[in-house]
Amino acid sequence: MHLRRLTVADFRSWERAELDLEPGVSVLVGPNGVGKTNLVEAVGYLATLGSHRVASDAPLVRRDAERAVIRATVVHQGRELTVELEIAPGRANRARVNRAPVARPRDVLGILRTVLFAPEDLALVRGDPGERRRFLDDLLVARRPRFAAVRADYDRVLKQRSALLKTARNSARSSAGEDLRTLDAWDGHLARHGAALLAGRLDLVAGLTVPAVEAFAEVAPSSEPIALVYRSSLDGLLPATAAELEPLLLAALVTVRRQEVERGVCLVGPHRDDLELRLGAGPAKGYASHGESWALALALRLASYRMLCADGVEPVLILDDVFAELDDRRRRALAGVAARAEQVLVTAAVADDVPADLGGVRFAVNGGRIERCSAALPQTPTSATHT
Repeated sequence: MHLRRLTVADFRSWERAELDLEPGVSVLVGPNGVGKTNLVEAVGYLATLGSHRVASDAPLVRRDAERAVIRATVVHQGRELTVELEIAPGRANRARVNRAPVARPRDVLGILRTVLFAPEDLALVRGDPGERRRFLDDLLVARRPRFAAVRADYDRVLKQRSALLKTARNSARSSAGEDLRTLDAWDGHLARHGAALLAGRLDLVAGLTVPAVEAFAEVAPSSEPIALVYRSSLDGLLPATAAELEPLLLAALVTVRRQEVERGVCLVGPHRDDLELRLGAGPAKGYASHGESWALALALRLASYRMLCADGVEPVLILDDVFAELDDRRRRALAGVAARAEQVLVTAAVADDVPADLGGVRFAVNGGRIERCSAALPQTPTSATHT
């Protein structure tokens, strides 16, 4: 799988930009703040319907513009598809495939697959559980796009049930009234959708563990081994199927009902879970060194890439300003993976940050322009694409 062309309009800092791409390595080089990351962020958004930098869509639209448009031509097994997303904060986003509208933006998921490694990934190790839950769910959707609907349904039910709990907490009838009868129905919805999401995550972690452990050993051979442990809000050993998990979730909701009403929050479900990253005998968070934290984040992304490749669809690998953060060993390990990938998009503030043997095509980005250079990135670009 690879991108043949990327076009953005009113996306972040770009009024308009077009970038013609080829299989292999493409490196975008330019000073900080000139829009390199904005371009690869647009590619990631097409693949996931989300940004790796911000939680909402509003910052993605150029100031004073009403909407942003991202369009890309994706080539897979000799077939070309053009996918387009229109981002309009405050309104429903719209999507097209080969210029034909689709019912929902999530219907384009799976057309383009990416694995993106960025400085923000350090939060996978050092951040709160929400960062790791998002990592799991994004990878789950990348592998099985149908889980986008499961994720959306669960989030919708969780929002509705949480609002009802707050109402019940503040209601004089909360001990045995209409609020709690309504809550019984939402318990069933939460258990059903939560069981499906939880089953998907458990299966994902089971498949992710070995490649992550192997990748970490490659990039940090002198460190203790790592382990991935899924920590659920449910107690005990968990079954693997949604059908078996649903009654367990429902029973747990009954058990914590009083506490939930008193606090006005939902205490059981996948939204309370965490992927515990362990280094040796203890948790990586708070104990891993800075280098080990980077190595662990890198291992998770490399493991994701290998899982997607094993599914038969090689994703576009995006390396957003990460070589500058890595030592020589980790640079070499990452460059080795990149050299074998069908397509890699790299951003760097300084050309020397990118390993010289990585090869590929270089683009200079500066002053609102994207200019294609020779592989060695001369001081004066030789020819322009189109911005």
